[in-house]
Amino acid sequence: MGTARLFTAMVTPYDQRLAVDYGRAAELAVRLVEDGSEGLVVAGSTGEGPVLTTEEKLRLFRTVVEAVGEQATVIASTGGNWTAATVALTRQAAEVGVHGIMAVAPYYNKPSQEGLYRHFAEVGEASRLPLMLYNVPGRTSVNLLPATVARICRLGHVRWVKEASGSLDQVSEVVSLVTDLGVEVLSGDDSLTLPILAVGGTGVVSVAAHLVGKEIRAMIDAYLAGQVDAARALHHRLFPLFRGMFITTNPTPVKAALALAGFGVGPPRLPLVAATEQETAALREILADLRLLG
Repeated sequence: MGTARLFTAMVTPYDQRLAVDYGRAAELAVRLVEDGSEGLVVAGSTGEGPVLTTEEKLRLFRTVVEAVGEQATVIASTGGNWTAATVALTRQAAEVGVHGIMAVAPYYNKPSQEGLYRHFAEVGEASRLPLMLYNVPGRTSVNLLPATVARICRLGHVRWVKEASGSLDQVSEVVSLVTDLGVEVLSGDDSLTLPILAVGGTGVVSVAAHLVGKEIRAMIDAYLAGQVDAARALHHRLFPLFRGMFITTNPTPVKAALALAGFGVGPPRLPLVAATEQETAALREILADLRLLG
């Protein structure tokens, strides 16, 4: 498994009854890979994992593997706030045929760093699949600290760290601690992809790639080729969209934007709600500037 630079955190499409639309999910997976994604993260926070049943998640994993499993790395998001349940879902996902596992730091419980270490140690032991650690304190209320990340990575299960702490200092420290262990550090925020590449990160788990995957790949490739000015220009061109994907809670904006671009995937499930008229108007303006309206 070579280095994948662009993963997309895939939305979960719903039909008019808010049932998972597996046919649309397969279409979306193909579309994303054709637009430059080398990996797809399924049923994460962008994919509304907390409001999907175990059966829905497993069918989604299988659907995406069948659609693009020979062209892209399919990562199953199995993380939760109960270690035993995360371990069980990880084992089930491995049987479906995914290529890797993403596990978020347990939310709501607010575990200590020792608790986080033990949680990820058990999840890593649950399958032979490579593991993606996901640190997103804004959603979990706990920060997976660099020393703990390094301690987990030394167990040998981790292939990637998805860092969404928003702190370049923290990302720099993580990179310095885990690169020699063969672990790749990915940006969890589109707007920080270029800065994180500059401190030694390898890519991004993107939301905006639903709309501009080719451009994000071009930005990453330009930077890695030493074409820093070209990469910077692409970053600034795409920056309004990067920020627009978070004008309200993700994935509400990206679902609205996909509808505006002509590829509807339904609204989110409660407790999230569809974009307001004001939010939709702001997104329409951003998409119009980038010539993305359907």
